[in-house]
Amino acid sequence: MANQKKIFVLDTSVLLHDHESITNFEENYVAIPITVLEELDKFKLGNDTKNFSAREVIRFIDKLSTTNLLQEWISLGLKKGKFKIVMDYHPENLNAEHIYSSQKNDHKIINAALVLQEQEPKKKVVLVTKDINLRIKAKAIGVIAEDYQTGKVNLKEIISTSAQTIDHVDAEVIREVFLKGAILENGILGNRKKTNSYYILKNGKNSCLCFYDQSMDEIVRIEKEYVYGIKPKNAEQAFAFHALLDPKIKLVALQGVAGTGKTLLALAASLEQMKNFNQIILARPIVPLSNKDIGFLPGDANDKIGPYMEPLWDNLKFIKAQFGPNEKKLKVITDMEQSGSIIITPLAFIRGRSLSNILFIVDEAQNLTPHEVKTIITRAGENTKIIFTGDVQQIDTPYLDENSNGLAYLVDRLSGQDLFCHVMLEKGERSELANLANQLL
Repeated sequence: MANQKKIFVLDTSVLLHDHESITNFEENYVAIPITVLEELDKFKLGNDTKNFSAREVIRFIDKLSTTNLLQEWISLGLKKGKFKIVMDYHPENLNAEHIYSSQKNDHKIINAALVLQEQEPKKKVVLVTKDINLRIKAKAIGVIAEDYQTGKVNLKEIISTSAQTIDHVDAEVIREVFLKGAILENGILGNRKKTNSYYILKNGKNSCLCFYDQSMDEIVRIEKEYVYGIKPKNAEQAFAFHALLDPKIKLVALQGVAGTGKTLLALAASLEQMKNFNQIILARPIVPLSNKDIGFLPGDANDKIGPYMEPLWDNLKFIKAQFGPNEKKLKVITDMEQSGSIIITPLAFIRGRSLSNILFIVDEAQNLTPHEVKTIITRAGENTKIIFTGDVQQIDTPYLDENSNGLAYLVDRLSGQDLFCHVMLEKGERSELANLANQLL
């Protein structure tokens, strides 16, 4: 039946990933096992995004319970479904705790779905979880299980939003772009014309790196120029520098595999325009974001976060190494470090700040949830530029994948906006050995 109502049983991982998930299932029914409430209680304290999500979910359920019993189906509002807490974990037929093991919350959650199957035989029951292993266990005993789909994006479409090569362009057009620096678009890009996009115009051996400026409806030539001691080694790096240095673009996403220079380019471009901002902040999430693993390392807070921040320091050291001991730019960087005008910090340490007159670089952004990315961007005040860098193929957090992480979500939702630009870095420049590993291992 096409209009058959479904019952979605939500796992804790879904609620922590998206605190509004309960209301995202249209007119279907949503159920939460009582075990999930117990798990939410463990996450309610703290300053991390998952702690915030736990508190928001608890508040939402509390509002629903003011005039209703949570054991009964409660309306979620107009054109929404119904909600309840599942109390009974003893299905009459299959029992996950007998098949697997008892006293494990995952198995209690599967039993909640089994109970609903018995209680609501006319409705399709679906267990929704970000936990891959829980999905497998549920499916193994006949429970339909799936990932949480809200916020998922199409990775192939994301990649297509980056630079494009256009062959067989009139040689006179390429010559004119070189001579004038910018010409009217005038149909040259055809149906490939996109806001804040980059192109390689080619005619045989002749080619030109270009940017489409939608505000002027112009094709603008891109040059490979040194930026604070760093020269782009390929077309994509030249495109990245252009986006990073363009004052009209306030939000940049640099995506690419290890060794493509994402963080180095972002840092060099930030130093190049440091006079335009009060502070440059480089931040990266520590996995897990709760920082609890830091406690196993010796020393004070700075000592503990040091190993996590070392890749960022390495990029800063590389830029400093481009200048002699008496060069002005080296002294400028040293003075900025000493005065706090440039800082490197875990992302958790800047939560809650209002970001005004700041150039903010977020490294390893693929390890953020869509909600975390949104939270960071909504902190932006006047004269702030935010740069997200990452590789969606290298995710370290257990409940994210290449289609559901914050970096992919950002590119999917904001492509085509005047303030946003996405650049895909494909060619590794770290070393021949690193390129070999990326290609064959």
